[in-house]
Amino acid sequence: MPELPEVETTRSGIEPHISGQKVSSMEIRQHKLRWPIPDHLPTTLKGLSILATKRRAKYLLLELGKRHKLVGTLIIHLGMSGSLRVLRAPFAEPAKHEHFDLVFNKLLLRFTDPRKFGACLWMPANESLTMLDNLGPEPLDDEMDGEYLFQKSRKRTLAIKTFIMDQKVVVGVGNIYASECLFLSGINPKKAAGKITKAQYLKLVAAIKEVLTKAIQDGGTTLKDFVGGDGKPGYFAQQLRVYGRKDKPCINCQNSIKQITQGQRSTFFCASCQK
Repeated sequence: MPELPEVETTRSGIEPHISGQKVSSMEIRQHKLRWPIPDHLPTTLKGLSILATKRRAKYLLLELGKRHKLVGTLIIHLGMSGSLRVLRAPFAEPAKHEHFDLVFNKLLLRFTDPRKFGACLWMPANESLTMLDNLGPEPLDDEMDGEYLFQKSRKRTLAIKTFIMDQKVVVGVGNIYASECLFLSGINPKKAAGKITKAQYLKLVAAIKEVLTKAIQDGGTTLKDFVGGDGKPGYFAQQLRVYGRKDKPCINCQNSIKQITQGQRSTFFCASCQK
């Protein structure tokens, strides 16, 4: 699944191309994604211009308006296998899993999603969506520090890996990066969040910021489906210390990396280095 670095890579990749562009049409070939694409979107978006390209958690937010006045926000989620690509005229014919195009003058933004778990929704100006209102802080913001996580975790009995993946606690720390951050900070992923000390949370937050910043710089992690807005893969997979390395030697102690399942997701860790 595309995680925060992949979504941020997509945002930064498409922004220079679509910023200020006016929508000439929207072509929807598949309405049935995670939630149905609203039927009114082609009419609503026509003639609006891209005012800003933002990200909140794993959601891409395309702010659209007229004469610099915000009309609404197109909310796009890449789901498990989604991607956005910028194409220039003459446009290639859409393939089977290319579900909609946002068409501008001489270019278009094409959404591809083989598994159909992505989303494309509309939020009018001055309205809000529950899915955005209930999110925790961004992991790279100053608000997200060791003291914040420490206070949030008190009396919490769930595993620390599950805790930092809770979008109401902090957004964007997905499965791959959670394993990497816990390894870097020396914390066992099975340990209860409420048992983690403040000093450990300080190390964990530093690791989260380091890992996510590096992943964004490297264009995300390519495992199966992800490509950036330019169609190129991410390269952070070359930096993974534990994820996907079951039975391979730990880079620190040479003991074998373990794999377990937490919340139906694979967790990788070193039992010797992570306490």
